[in-house]
Amino acid sequence: MRLHSTRLLVPSLLVCLSGAALAQGGPPRGKGKGGKGGGANRFVQMEQQALAEGFRGITASGTVQPGIFPIKATGVSTEPVAAAARVFLESLSDEQLQRTQFASDDDEWRKWANQHSYPRQGVSFEEMSTTQRLKAFALIAAGMSARGLGTTKDIMKLNGTLGELTGRTDEYGEWLYHMTIMGEPSATEPWGWQLDGHHVVVNYFILGDQVVMTPQFLGSEPVRADSGKFEGTVILQEEQAAAIAFAESLDKAELAQATIAPQKSGTNALTEAFKDNHIIDYAGIPASKLDATKQEALVQLAGHFIGQMADDHAKVKLSEIREHLDQTYFGWIGESSDDGAFYFRIHSPVVLIEFDHQRPIALGRDGIPTRNHIHAVVRTPNGNDYGKDLLRQHLLEEHGGE
Repeated sequence: MRLHSTRLLVPSLLVCLSGAALAQGGPPRGKGKGGKGGGANRFVQMEQQALAEGFRGITASGTVQPGIFPIKATGVSTEPVAAAARVFLESLSDEQLQRTQFASDDDEWRKWANQHSYPRQGVSFEEMSTTQRLKAFALIAAGMSARGLGTTKDIMKLNGTLGELTGRTDEYGEWLYHMTIMGEPSATEPWGWQLDGHHVVVNYFILGDQVVMTPQFLGSEPVRADSGKFEGTVILQEEQAAAIAFAESLDKAELAQATIAPQKSGTNALTEAFKDNHIIDYAGIPASKLDATKQEALVQLAGHFIGQMADDHAKVKLSEIREHLDQTYFGWIGESSDDGAFYFRIHSPVVLIEFDHQRPIALGRDGIPTRNHIHAVVRTPNGNDYGKDLLRQHLLEEHGGE
């Protein structure tokens, strides 16, 4: 295994190294809209503002609730993911590796966006050889369920469809996605990987046999390809149907309590890119007010999103969600009628899921939300997005807080 001697050093040296990297401008950034990139891009400005704030994490009150995410054994091996990552890294050229591998605590984790024009780091699927693409997808497959891998690939395909529909294939395409690796694949030390591109972002942190797969972003415009190379491809319809079924299972009083705003706006999602420290109050109906059948249905609705992870790791996360069910809230905005646009969120100390029908952007701008443009975000509140609380504890225990 080839190592980056400057990026994979012990954490005590990372502060000095990160300052030097910033002074030198860091590695080259990938293409954004129309091949443009660099500091003039407004999303880079948003990124830099977010990084300057430091990281606290999503909270309900501005204060992190401590002691929620202990380092512990889960009994679910992460070695298949590490093995796939090693194979992928070995497939890269020295120049590609230099752009792709970062330290395990690098700010690269926080440099992602669902927008297509954000200039990205890492190696892109567009530049990869066929063999490298297969190995990149093998890494993604090792960490995700079959459904999660399928959804990820389908979103990439629908980005190709969007290129066909708009004629802007330099901005929208199946392969305009980037991979980065943080740290060195290991059974004991923290590391992970990131997939970043338009409408699909996966952050996958590993410590021992614990996995944190957030922030995760899923979406598309359009959500279905009715023509072209990827005709028949469709995403997030099961999740949409499950949300409608759950909302319609609530009685009139329950739905009234769940409703957090009287009318759907063009965009309701609150925790997309560069919102790592957003304060989002608990709102809607608490699960403790629902009967056992509806509580289980709420967990199953969450499972549609958590189930993007590899099955056994998803079971671990769902168990964690169940442990905090009495502190879980379901919020709703909009309509469940045919073609009605809506937003919902599931929020507890250990998970935040947002699903939002948004206004058209690439396919004719207006302010009316549509089911043909979906954004979904999964977060781990209270400081453990990107596995940062696990990383903090690991550094305290193993490296004296360095």
